[in-house]
Amino acid sequence: MQQQHKPHLLRGLNARHIRFIALGSAIGTGLFYGSASAIKAAGPAVLLAYLIGGAAVFIVMRALGEMAVRNPVSGSFGSYARQYLGPLAGFITGWTYTFEMVIVALADVTAFGIYMGLWYPDVPRWIWILSIISLSAR
Repeated sequence: MQQQHKPHLLRGLNARHIRFIALGSAIGTGLFYGSASAIKAAGPAVLLAYLIGGAAVFIVMRALGEMAVRNPVSGSFGSYARQYLGPLAGFITGWTYTFEMVIVALADVTAFGIYMGLWYPDVPRWIWILSIISLSAR
């Protein structure tokens, strides 16, 4: 008989790691590239919109933190959706998050091409995008 191995979590992050993960998540391409059009369209009112959006994200992250403390599993919110709402909800949540990560990666690569186009206007953007994709594929 084979012994079934249950996956378990290893606690290897200290406070410094968590702070930099949070900082890297907060300061991204969207902050610089996405905010420009929002500020241009809404002006100073964008601060109120960011405050409301930030409050909503804060509430959701607090709830996710409570679930993580109560049930520390490696699948995070996909596992929580499966456990509390059923297998279909877990499936949809997991694949929605995967799709969202693909979209974010494409947006970041596109923004990289736009930024590099500002410094090197004679080089087509697709060359920058292709170069970053090929470097990431290694």
